[in-house]
Amino acid sequence: MTLMDSLMVSLIGLVVVFSVLILLSFLIKFQSVVLGYIMTDKNKLDAASAKGKDTGDFTAEGETVVTAEVPNIVDEGWSTGELRLLGVDEKTAAMIMAIVSHESQIPLSELQFKMIKAIN
Repeated sequence: MTLMDSLMVSLIGLVVVFSVLILLSFLIKFQSVVLGYIMTDKNKLDAASAKGKDTGDFTAEGETVVTAEVPNIVDEGWSTGELRLLGVDEKTAAMIMAIVSHESQIPLSELQFKMIKAIN
């Protein structure tokens, strides 16, 4: 095998490898888009079905439960729902939510807290 034949085989090998990598890149992007649509549709269905459910209260012995109903502010894009505070006052819960928002770099309006519980 001559030097020119070796270079040609190497070049063909590189072209095949990079073309397969590019093809895999497009395949992954396509799957990401498809799964994104599926997950948002599923989340919408879960949210719609969860609206009709009654969750019921549960407490451990000696804990006080404060249930705060969040106003429905759909027009501004705020998350809505019910927040359960177990053994935590509202000021402490607000501070915890602000810390989580700051540390995760996610705006508070995009987070949805279900329950905040004090651990002894």
